[in-house]
Amino acid sequence: MLKYPHTAQQVTIMETNEASIYPIEIYTDGSKAEGTVGAVDAIYQNKQLTMQRRYKLRCYCSNNEVEQTAILKALEQLQEI
Repeated sequence: MLKYPHTAQQVTIMETNEASIYPIEIYTDGSKAEGTVGAVDAIYQNKQLTMQRRYKLRCYCSNNEVEQTAILKALEQLQEI
């Protein structure tokens, strides 16, 4: 039987410079609760909200599919910026 190390033992955490400024920031979320399924994304350019979108999805989508859809839609929009 192969024994693999726990993934937490393979990760190296590096400190980041909190003063870093990114020209584009993307925030996404998706949720499924009580028959309501949706995803949202928000895109900021130079700290200013430039786009915010909401998506209503089919009730049979899993929570993971909803989260991934939000990410995919944001990345698709990023290509047009």
